Amino acid sequence: MMIPDFQSTMLPLLKSLNDDKIRDSKELREFMANNFRITDAEQKIKTPNGKQFLFYNRVAWAISYLKMGELIIVPERGKYKISELGKNILKNTPDKITIKFLKTLPNFFINRNPNKEKHIIEEDEDEEEVIDKTPDELIELGISQINNELSNLLMAQIKSCSSYFFEQIVIDLLLKMGYGGSDIENGEVTSKSGDEGIDGIIKEDKLGLDKIYVQAKKWENTVGRPDIQKFVGALHGKRAKKGIFITTSNFTKEAIEYVNNLDVVIILIDGNKLTTLMIENDLGVTVKNIYKIRKIDTDYFIED
Repeated sequence: MMIPDFQSTMLPLLKSLNDDKIRDSKELREFMANNFRITDAEQKIKTPNGKQFLFYNRVAWAISYLKMGELIIVPERGKYKISELGKNILKNTPDKITIKFLKTLPNFFINRNPNKEKHIIEEDEDEEEVIDKTPDELIELGISQINNELSNLLMAQIKSCSSYFFEQIVIDLLLKMGYGGSDIENGEVTSKSGDEGIDGIIKEDKLGLDKIYVQAKKWENTVGRPDIQKFVGALHGKRAKKGIFITTSNFTKEAIEYVNNLDVVIILIDGNKLTTLMIENDLGVTVKNIYKIRKIDTDYFIED
């Protein structure tokens, strides 16, 4: 089953507390997983940044919004109980509890925006918009859209460079990623020396006893199996066991399948992966803004 959006979880979550018992977050997550038939594998799906479990994040935000609507209360830290208002709401159960529904409740505006006057908040709110993503997901979506656009601009910039400079970009990237101990002297562009089909070398140790050989192709055409076979031949000529083939385009299915059945390790990096790695490792890009997202430090409030 698809993981429900956080608004779809609010009504079932409130109903789960209608027996007047106090439950913690873990119990509520388990109930919601059973209610929506979320499998163990689906519960392990993470948000785009890979730092949170998507389903748990959505349940947490559902709890947060129900608290803002004062439909549930927090009798003690990390535990939840239905409020009298919540019980009254369930006596005439709505089809769904959404943000739009919560806006009809008396204290939702104040709890959601404690520093604003109600009439100012109402002017700021889009009354009809149905939000199916949590604030965390919206932030990640925005970052993803920015990075996608940046990736397109970055690729256009790369394609305007000479082939030799592209090969240098590839070596710089691998060093940035920690290969060669990030020491600039451990990375070398070799294409100008005509090194038998090898465009670059990364020395993984100071003596160069272990090396990674690199092929870098600034191409528009798709890289096929014959191109990979030539690279494998070059590796065999060096008695090498590790290679990286990087291109601004992409690889055919046959090329990918061929690599998976070799006795040497070859990593394929296409144009999309290349720009993603450059952004992640701050190569060819600069940081424009940094936003900090804070949460409560519960340890601070523990009284001795």
